[in-house]
Amino acid sequence: FHQARSPFIQPARCYARPVRRKRKDIPSHLDDLPPTMLKKDYANVPIINSVDDVVRRLLSLEMASQKEKVKVKTQQLVEKVRRSPSDNGSFEVQVAILTAKIRTYEEHLQRHPKDKSNRRRMLMDIDRRKKLLAYLRRVRYDVFENTCKQLNIQYTLPPAYSRRVTKRWVVKKAFCLKVFQEARKLKAPARLKQRREWQARARAAKE
Repeated sequence: FHQARSPFIQPARCYARPVRRKRKDIPSHLDDLPPTMLKKDYANVPIINSVDDVVRRLLSLEMASQKEKVKVKTQQLVEKVRRSPSDNGSFEVQVAILTAKIRTYEEHLQRHPKDKSNRRRMLMDIDRRKKLLAYLRRVRYDVFENTCKQLNIQYTLPPAYSRRVTKRWVVKKAFCLKVFQEARKLKAPARLKQRREWQARARAAKE
């Protein structure tokens, strides 16, 4: 037995669908690469100037993957700071390579903030770059300044080391000072004797 349904009442057959959020256009450090630029592996091939336009387009960055674009961007950053055309392992080149990696990780994490694996890799690369920049700043400050300027890096000094004062640390420090003073008292006669011998030798040498 079926009850007669009113024509004004329609059965609800639609289920709740999650609202898709529109992704924001995140600026990329690869945006300044022209799409007509050739990939890194084909840039220096002699025959590339005689190929068809269709082939040239296939070998350009317009059809390239993210990985191939990062290679070209890394090469550009390396060219800015390298010492010579054959320089592939100096501190400046290592900083440039790490900078390209870090910026790629930052863009990826903006789209996928829960990716802990890549976040860990990014933090490791940041720490390694800090050590390299700290060494350059200590040894060759002019190179350090030029590297930061060319790669657009804002270097911040590490915070001063500070120890949290605890009761145990205060007692230990007082004990160490007491031991040091007692040791100086025990060594005082020997030091005084040695000093008198040096003075006697100096007087004998003058006479």
